[in-house]
Amino acid sequence: MNCIKDYKPDYTNIIQAATNQTPNRTPLYEHIIAPEIMEKIMNTSFIGLEKGSFTDKQEYFRQYCDFFKRMGYDTVSYECCVGEVMPGSGALGGHKEGVIKTRADFEKYPWDAIPDLYFEAYMYNFNALKSVMPEGMRAVGGPGNGVFECVQDVVGYTNLCYISFDDPELYRDLFTAVGGMLVKIWELFLDRYSELYAVLRFGDDLGFKNQTLIAADDIKTHIIPQYTKIIQRVHGHDKPFLLHSCGKIFEVMEDIINIAKINAKHSNEDQIAPFSTWLDQYGDRIGNFGGIDMDILCQLSEVEIKDYVTNVMHYAKDKGGVAIGSGNSIPDYVPVEGYLAMVEAANAFRIG
Repeated sequence: MNCIKDYKPDYTNIIQAATNQTPNRTPLYEHIIAPEIMEKIMNTSFIGLEKGSFTDKQEYFRQYCDFFKRMGYDTVSYECCVGEVMPGSGALGGHKEGVIKTRADFEKYPWDAIPDLYFEAYMYNFNALKSVMPEGMRAVGGPGNGVFECVQDVVGYTNLCYISFDDPELYRDLFTAVGGMLVKIWELFLDRYSELYAVLRFGDDLGFKNQTLIAADDIKTHIIPQYTKIIQRVHGHDKPFLLHSCGKIFEVMEDIINIAKINAKHSNEDQIAPFSTWLDQYGDRIGNFGGIDMDILCQLSEVEIKDYVTNVMHYAKDKGGVAIGSGNSIPDYVPVEGYLAMVEAANAFRIG
């Protein structure tokens, strides 16, 4: 296994990066690393423990955290998704038909029950992670899924577009209801687990390669005000907030920065804009996480990946708070060799 011997993590590095300060040591960051990748690198098996007893969960998170530490991370990335506990969900990731099609469907939907469902499903995971967190480390994450993703998960993207024309009031109320539900979850989560986390985040993919997924004005009117309510709660606990959002979302970035008041942004794809564009446009105001396009990790040789990573890190020097990793995530189809080449190059640059 490729690891750093006697690595001493320091989670304050990622807090500095997220609050747009130049960190003492540029941190590594991943939104998600598939546990299957961890198992291959560590030559062990632990995935099944996550769904076991509390003792099993603790062992799962010992090995999970150990992977991040050995690779040279200062934090572990961990979230539990709200969409998975929303009754009738699955229209976003599971290609199911949305359960909310009409005003009547909306009115009878059990919005108030979802916070309890969330903690019933996940509190033992968060408790287990908290009980085994290594010295010097904290987590990045929280309640996963943002406002747009949760709406899509119970409505469906296509049906949501129809509703925007057929019933504008229902369209508005969907975002308001989801925002209110998420605020309740976040308030409880922060009261219970804020000290476990260095940086709070959710993922909410607002765009694709060419533009935003719904009209930019709709995002500004219906989604960003809901972000603001959540981020205010995060800041009230003296924590920075990181937004993960894929796609070409430049049209709404000013509102995301100035109104929602994110501290940092993650996700970039070279086909949309290289990491240098994000650094040049926003590096004086927010931290920028990522930098290494997933296609690079999947298609280039190890030598080419290392050169690419080194060039990105050279450019990122003196560009504000930066954390280096993939532009999206490390799913199980990313070649282990590509991922390790990225980490090796980043560690050689930032640690020597």
